[in-house]
Amino acid sequence: MRKFTIEERATRLAHYIIETKDTVRSTAKKFGVSKSTVHKDVSDRLLKINPILAKEVREILDENKAERHIRGGMATKLKYLREKQL
Repeated sequence: MRKFTIEERATRLAHYIIETKDTVRSTAKKFGVSKSTVHKDVSDRLLKINPILAKEVREILDENKAERHIRGGMATKLKYLREKQL
């Protein structure tokens, strides 16, 4: 498997996030890089490479950030439901 340049990686990460509306954490896991790398690539580097793509990704990341308290609450709810069933 060939290595990608930083610019290629940033673009691939951006397209993946736009297509799947995935979070930074799950994107990092899928691509085998750190959350910091994903965030740096799509927030900083992508602005210089492709500002239009960067704007699209920023909208999704902002949406994910706004919803994270809901996801956390649901995860906690499911955790206690599973414990109760045992």
